[in-house]
Amino acid sequence: MILIGGSFGGSRGARPVPPEKGIFPLDHLHECDLAKKEYIACLKSSGYQSEKCRHLSKKYLECRMERNLMAKQDLSELGFHNATTDLSESNSNNQSGSSPGKSTSTS
Repeated sequence: MILIGGSFGGSRGARPVPPEKGIFPLDHLHECDLAKKEYIACLKSSGYQSEKCRHLSKKYLECRMERNLMAKQDLSELGFHNATTDLSESNSNNQSGSSPGKSTSTS
């Protein structure tokens, strides 16, 4: 028996399997445009050194997850490990002074 393939070589009747990651709904309502624009501006101003804009890429992904534009998942699975995130947050806190609610005792 000879099966005739569908368009682009696919078999007719075969159910497509969506990719795990990489394709997600577009932001038609522009809900995360501000976060996206901040990230792109940071990339341009830093000479496209993405590590300097990591906090903004995290903010953008969080925005997409909050608005169901991508599956919710732990940010550590997306490459945002606590050490890196804590380092960038502590640098921004050190520049603006210490936070009033944080204790720095070592006991």
